[in-house]
Amino acid sequence: MAHTPPSQPRIAVDRISQWFPVENADEDLLALDNISFTVADGEFVAIVGESGCGKTTLLRILAGLVQPTEGEARLDGQRIVEPNDAVGFVFQRSVLLDWRTALDNVLLPVELANQPRGPFRERAQELLDMVGVGGFAARYPRQLSGGMQQRVSLARALIRHANVLLMDEPFSALDAITREQMQMELLRIWRHQQATAVFITHDIPEAVFLADRVILMTPRPGRIREIFDVPLPRPRTLEHRFSEPFTALAREIRLAMLDQPEAAVGGTV
Repeated sequence: MAHTPPSQPRIAVDRISQWFPVENADEDLLALDNISFTVADGEFVAIVGESGCGKTTLLRILAGLVQPTEGEARLDGQRIVEPNDAVGFVFQRSVLLDWRTALDNVLLPVELANQPRGPFRERAQELLDMVGVGGFAARYPRQLSGGMQQRVSLARALIRHANVLLMDEPFSALDAITREQMQMELLRIWRHQQATAVFITHDIPEAVFLADRVILMTPRPGRIREIFDVPLPRPRTLEHRFSEPFTALAREIRLAMLDQPEAAVGGTV
């Protein structure tokens, strides 16, 4: 399926390749190979691909946690060389500290940045309210369900006014019903925050339901196999999952994943 490159990109990935040293091996491991794409301000992009194709490495580069071997990633035109307050990272699991309440977990990035907690306490409570767990601010992670923990994790990612969300399979550990609820909640928050989102998943229907565009990566070394526009209107509803455009695109992406050529797209897309 043809795609329309977004204008005025918020995020730009320019010819990124990533090599990792391998112990007792003659050659380094090529994890990412010549990756280029852009994400427009306010766009929701999902990245799918098999395990080991470099999706998480790519997300860590966008977060400023890893520097690419070749190429560069840019946020608002500036090269990404370190973590940025404008960027919130949501991990595969909630990674909450067991000895801190939900509210204190949300405030953790503030403390790590050596900022006073006081001015952020009201915002932390507002974020917990926004993600639907405001009444559990004083609870500890062990007292929260998996879905509630991920809601707290999402609030934590937003505490320092982040408007770029990087999400690494945040719902993969949840049961099917909770996962569906969290997808709807994420879309509501993304729309409310007017955020730009990059979302990693193995779940093709999840990617189609959430995203404006879906980037399909090849098995290692990770290259861009194809980029798909999602023709579903917004706001999304659960009924969209049963529509012909939804099922047709999910099938097209799945078939493309099964038919991986040896040489995939490597240039700018």
